[in-house]
Amino acid sequence: MITIKSNIGIPKYKQIINSIEESIVSGALKKGDRIPSINEIKNKHKLSRDTVLMAFNELKNRGVIQSIVGKGYYISSENVNVRQKIFLLFDELNAFKEDLYNALKDSLGEAIELEIYFHHFNKDIFKKLILDNVGNYSYYVIMPANLKNTKEIIDNLPSEKVFVLDQMHHDLSAFPAVYQNFEKALYNNLKLVKHRIENYQRLYLVNNENKQPKGMLSGFTKFCKDNDLEGSIVENLKDKLPKSGDLYIIPDDKNLLRIIKKMKEVKLVLSKDIGIISYNDTLLKELVEGGITTISTDFNTMGKRLAEMILNKEHKQIENPNKLIIRNSL
Repeated sequence: MITIKSNIGIPKYKQIINSIEESIVSGALKKGDRIPSINEIKNKHKLSRDTVLMAFNELKNRGVIQSIVGKGYYISSENVNVRQKIFLLFDELNAFKEDLYNALKDSLGEAIELEIYFHHFNKDIFKKLILDNVGNYSYYVIMPANLKNTKEIIDNLPSEKVFVLDQMHHDLSAFPAVYQNFEKALYNNLKLVKHRIENYQRLYLVNNENKQPKGMLSGFTKFCKDNDLEGSIVENLKDKLPKSGDLYIIPDDKNLLRIIKKMKEVKLVLSKDIGIISYNDTLLKELVEGGITTISTDFNTMGKRLAEMILNKEHKQIENPNKLIIRNSL
């Protein structure tokens, strides 16, 4: 199964990789089959342990083999064309995260495989997913969301293989990242429509502190203070009955649909009676009620730029652009 030759100009660790790949392609090895152990290969071919381990680590990072504690190494994929395998940890799946995923996948190319996981804003799940996958991937793309003290968990990964996505916490500033500046985005874009905001009597930010970025809250608070406006924070709109003169800034889609439904129930007219500014643009927001005004980052650009950083091994922190799209709701 393993063929090693001297003086042929191919490193011996690469010959181990080639031997295993050829066995998979020929059908001699199939998914689930056990391969010889590190010690078996080392002793039979008189190699150093590091040489064999280097080969196994590369195959493991590409997802071709996996290790099972106490049992050994097994074939986990018959796709030998994958050159790299990337661990992608998102907070949750939604329409714009799907755009981000697709842009990243398309920009990386077919030789790089993405495996996506979700922590759902749960730190225990975040920790388990990372610790269970240490050493299994070529790179790790981590979306920490607003979870606190994630560095102590992320530090279990090789630092040169980690990229941070979307939210950039102070303690993660040593890692390369493509991130959103939520405070600046909210503040600056609200400032652009201050003349419209002043047509309303009450200004609300819907903010669930377990899910929404802290920068969004600080940007809203700063805008209200600098412009002498009274702003209120509400956790959700489940029990909130809209009144004429209300303006809502709504980061999540569930509360957006709630307020539109209640608005119709009490016969209020969007834009005239109440205003809505949503976060993150989707096709739904372009069409519903004649269009919902949004503050949105460009998730396609985020995915493409992250792919460039991975492919070029760039170590930068890049702020992703955002824009205000004014529609019928304001």
